Amino acid sequence: MLSFSSFGSVDHPICTKVRKAIELLKYADPSLIVDGEIAADHAVSPEIIEQQYPFSALKGGANVLIFPDLASANIATKLLAKIGDGEIIGPILMGMSHSVHVLQRTATVEEIVNVTVIAVVAAQENDTHVHVSVEPELVSED
Repeated sequence: MLSFSSFGSVDHPICTKVRKAIELLKYADPSLIVDGEIAADHAVSPEIIEQQYPFSALKGGANVLIFPDLASANIATKLLAKIGDGEIIGPILMGMSHSVHVLQRTATVEEIVNVTVIAVVAAQENDTHVHVSVEPELVSED
């Protein structure tokens, strides 16, 4: 779980919030391999983790990054997509009885297709039906 502190190196309310979230997550499911709080550049560097944090559960670097809040996640996602010429798919809200797939009003056809594919696969895996609601005034005749 990301922070601007690594394993208590900074005493700040945001870092405390992340540490508490890790405690709750480990309590809820001890089998999860989760660690932190950890700085983003350290989280993706197996060498730094091995050298500076040999006690860490992360071996080989993190493969999932959990941000401390929506603002930092949004900024990082959009920045990395732009710099890396990547493609953002989502957001997809998890943790409820069903996932929620969100599209912006400005979504391109490709973005709509990508999110639809994810929704269909999730529905097939869960053996559920996908319910689509589209406001007619938002659909163009093009």
